[in-house]
Amino acid sequence: MKRLRSLRARLVAAALALVAVALLAAGLGIAVILTRFVGGQIDERLDAQVTALRAGFEAGTLAAHPERFDGPPFDRPGGWVWEVRSGTGAIRSESLEGHAIALGRLGPAGEGERPRPAEGRAPGGGALLVRLLALPGATILVGAPQAAAYGPLRDVLASLALALGLLGLFLAAGAVAQVRLGLAPLKRLRDGLAAVREGREARLPGHQPKEIRPLVAELNALLEQNERNLDRARGHVANLAHALKTPLATLAMALRDPALDPGGRLAAQVDDMDRRVRHHLRRARAAALAGPARARTPLLPRLADLREVLLRIHAERRPEIALAVPEDTSVACEGQDLDEMLGNLLDNACRWCAGTVRVAAERAGGQVEIRIEDDGPGLASDAASAMLERGRRLDEGVPGDGFGLPITLELAELYGGSLSLGRSSLGGLRATLRLPG
Repeated sequence: MKRLRSLRARLVAAALALVAVALLAAGLGIAVILTRFVGGQIDERLDAQVTALRAGFEAGTLAAHPERFDGPPFDRPGGWVWEVRSGTGAIRSESLEGHAIALGRLGPAGEGERPRPAEGRAPGGGALLVRLLALPGATILVGAPQAAAYGPLRDVLASLALALGLLGLFLAAGAVAQVRLGLAPLKRLRDGLAAVREGREARLPGHQPKEIRPLVAELNALLEQNERNLDRARGHVANLAHALKTPLATLAMALRDPALDPGGRLAAQVDDMDRRVRHHLRRARAAALAGPARARTPLLPRLADLREVLLRIHAERRPEIALAVPEDTSVACEGQDLDEMLGNLLDNACRWCAGTVRVAAERAGGQVEIRIEDDGPGLASDAASAMLERGRRLDEGVPGDGFGLPITLELAELYGGSLSLGRSSLGGLRATLRLPG
């Protein structure tokens, strides 16, 4: 049998199994008790008749007035019966209608002068429960129909089985509800972790059941430790930035002398080094925890701000930038990094568009897919792949350094996302940026 992988399924299955075993044991126990009780009551009734017949036989009244011993239920044909056998013949109840009781297997002898159990058959063939007492010179037999005795018992046991079945249903429902209630704190813990991962909460709530409170404390301690590691890494990055800033600034000032750098090539290289160092120092912040940051940045406000800036930068081209982004869309990304990625893509679209730039976003599983399209000349598939190479430019006449798209790709991959280029339905380039939601 395949093992149950769900904790809830395991608990429910175990609870239902225990309920079934408990009800079965209870049903069998009650049935045994009722059977013994009913059998004991019948035996006492039969033994009382045996005692009466013995007294009548010894006093001589049985032979003179046998009808006195035919009180209910021994006065009905096919019902309870008695018979006294002696050397002179047999005296029988009216219910036997002159026929004898056919004896079968005898049970163990009773203690003292108590009657012993036996099996018998009535004249009509019905099974009898018989009590037998052997006296000097006589044998007393008293019987009761098994069907009449145990028929009501079967009815009681059927009602008992129905009651236990209904009880089992209620217990099963209670077990399922108890499991759901017991596992509810784990669901809240999962939701709390999701809130922390998405940046909506900084810590897991401390009000937890006693059993999982240590786990919550350990998780919060881990979050605090990660934050300290991140702060420590940022401190190291700041120190490194300060250590590199002064030498690069000194070198840049020295290269302003035309005699040291006639063609300006060295100054351009120094500027490129400064920009690359700043870029990778910023990236160290995102890589400090060896995984995506837990930030939560709304997408639409960032796009609206970038649109205002780019409309002023490209005022001479007057591009139309349309935003189709739901207001509740957020990404798990630092705001500055998101601005850099979207800024590179939007600036590229505004440079090459004929007049229209369109931005749309939607959720795709656990990620947010951002599509930036323009109606410019577009790119062939091989050229689109080449554009993602650092420093690669397809048109040297357009301002730029060729690092915008590769930097955007690098940032997206640091956050567990991706960047792809393709043909837009507007006729130009479509840049698809995927980031964790």
